[in-house]
Amino acid sequence: MSKQKPKFYVVWEGLQKGIFDNWNDCKAQVEGQKQAKYKSFETRQEAEIALAKGYKQFIFPKSTEKQDKIVQNSNFIKNSIVVDGACNGKTGDSEYQGVYLETNQRIFHQGVFKNGTNNVMEFLALVHGLAFLQKQGSLIPIYSDSQTAISWVKNKKAKTNLEKSGDNKILFELIERAEKWLKENKYENPILKWETQSWGENPADFGRK
Repeated sequence: MSKQKPKFYVVWEGLQKGIFDNWNDCKAQVEGQKQAKYKSFETRQEAEIALAKGYKQFIFPKSTEKQDKIVQNSNFIKNSIVVDGACNGKTGDSEYQGVYLETNQRIFHQGVFKNGTNNVMEFLALVHGLAFLQKQGSLIPIYSDSQTAISWVKNKKAKTNLEKSGDNKILFELIERAEKWLKENKYENPILKWETQSWGENPADFGRK
């Protein structure tokens, strides 16, 4: 059996702030503390950087019941992430990204991929976002301006007409992986439509229109 790699635990808020090299010491600082904020990292260097930057860049607050009660034409929820995909119509080069809406901080980006489509990128972005939020233990909403991609996610199947080639083999592997994740995982994050006409351009948009 391989030996488990050590982890380093950052406590931003708890009985004692700092970096701890084992879970028991970290637990002693955060257990029973309602406002405790902590997270594990693979290396001490990562932990030291995280401690200095503060928890807001590493922990996303969970949504509240009030935030989840969205009505049509209401303002968007700032405590959320928004995703978008892009594809160059001439070259087929494609990519996607996710942004934490409250700070406009990009939290993930993938690409450039060859011979993709906008809908495939939007679909992969949504699943990436859901998996990311699950890992963070966050129930905040996720926005997309693609109704097609939202329906694919809810049906757990990317109904794309994209033809497979040597150049885009990786995309089909990512699609298969995303569909597998959707079938094997449950999520409670609301998937919401970004209303461009009411709110303006999707903040994760690549600006290539």
